[in-house]
Amino acid sequence: MRNIKLKVHKSASRLEKEDQLAWKIAEIASDEAPLNEDSIDMVINRIIDNAAVAIASLQRKPVISARDMALAHPRENGATVFGINPDQRFHCEWAAWANGTAVRELDFHDTFLAADYSHPGDNIPPIIAVAQQKDLSGIDLIRGIITGYEVQVNLVKGICLHEHKIDHIAHLGPSVAAGIGSALKLDTKTIYQSIQQALHTTISTRQSRKGEISSWKAFAPAHAGKLAIEAVDRAMRGEGAPSPIYEGEDSIIAYVLSGPKARYTVPLPKINEEKKAILETYTKEHSAEYQSQALIDLARSLNKKIKNISDIKKIEIHTSHHTHNVIGSGANDPQKMDPNASRETLDHSIMYIFAVALEDGEWHYINSYTQKRANTKSTVELWKKIKTFEDKKWTKKYHDPNPKKKCFGGHIIIKMKDGSKIAEQISVANAHPNGKNPFKRKNYIRKFKTLTSNIIDSEESERFLNDVQNLRNISKSELHKLNIKAKSDLRKSTILKKVIF
Repeated sequence: MRNIKLKVHKSASRLEKEDQLAWKIAEIASDEAPLNEDSIDMVINRIIDNAAVAIASLQRKPVISARDMALAHPRENGATVFGINPDQRFHCEWAAWANGTAVRELDFHDTFLAADYSHPGDNIPPIIAVAQQKDLSGIDLIRGIITGYEVQVNLVKGICLHEHKIDHIAHLGPSVAAGIGSALKLDTKTIYQSIQQALHTTISTRQSRKGEISSWKAFAPAHAGKLAIEAVDRAMRGEGAPSPIYEGEDSIIAYVLSGPKARYTVPLPKINEEKKAILETYTKEHSAEYQSQALIDLARSLNKKIKNISDIKKIEIHTSHHTHNVIGSGANDPQKMDPNASRETLDHSIMYIFAVALEDGEWHYINSYTQKRANTKSTVELWKKIKTFEDKKWTKKYHDPNPKKKCFGGHIIIKMKDGSKIAEQISVANAHPNGKNPFKRKNYIRKFKTLTSNIIDSEESERFLNDVQNLRNISKSELHKLNIKAKSDLRKSTILKKVIF
């Protein structure tokens, strides 16, 4: 690996493109690095994971809306849309929009946390869509996805967007563009311009994950993927982009991030070095924001130790800065304590999540979020007794550069009405690579079968799992096999008639 140093350059200095971060990303996207075998296996795991959560969300309103838009853009020999017969094809950017929304809707796929947040699996839908439309092979697709993960993970390590209230999809646009360029085997110059255009068009504020969180939380990554596809297409036509996109005098570092005097360091593999960043990412066992995963596991175990939840006086969660300020009481969002808040808001309330998991001894991707469940009297009472606190020790563990030492959990103190206390802690989720039960291929398959059992036929389930595990051998024009047809006719689930598309 190498460390790329970033700072702002005045226009008069004419920073050479070879010295720009976007160019250095484009170099590794266009190199001839061998594919790491473990990375290939993880790509397959994550395609299974994405498909599981996408199929489970097919009848949810945002997914129906996104799918309706895609169905209005048919294209012969285009890309497929989850749930729809793979014989029917659509423009790749709209297929990416529909599939990306389906993948993101339940907040149930993979994550990487470092200086910033990310869901690297959001790279997969747009890269697959382009690969299908351009008749690429399984190996081409694998190469593109590995590159997409590599770029996003390393941007997340080096550049914090959250401190400037910029949504994390600003790292997704460049990673998708790089991944598509890698899959298509584009030259460095074309990928370079694609990355710059994709970043320029995918910067938005973090209000999408603040206060009353709406369905845009699911749409946002899909939108970034769609914009990245369009950016690559324009660059392939010879069009340029704002440059230098990171280091320019009036560009991202100078006026979106930390300002003209800022310094950043972004790690990247050397040219032709194997890309392994996907192996540092982790998926979710529970449908909730990642920083709640370990705490859900702890709450489930505590359920067996506390006979009467009503005997609890108060609960303190001592955790990292990010957990406290994003999903904890440090966010100062009253919506996080509102029983009538949206699912998207409850998903970002560790107070609610911990209360339900402690009461029920489990967490369910649908039942734990219903309005009836959120308004249960005992839950509301317990919910109000929970408060989070930042502990600098947990913040330090959260940012540990060693993946084996990173921690996303916390220390829990439960104070009972009789004066007794229960104190326990958890470092990482059970499903984390360093957890009690790290996810392996069998776990991804179990998750897929559990979430899709009532939505697709068993024959279709087995067919997909066989095909995806044979991905490296899939030839050109066969990537439609990664699509999954639902039992019901999803075209009948249209919500509105009076729309534009």
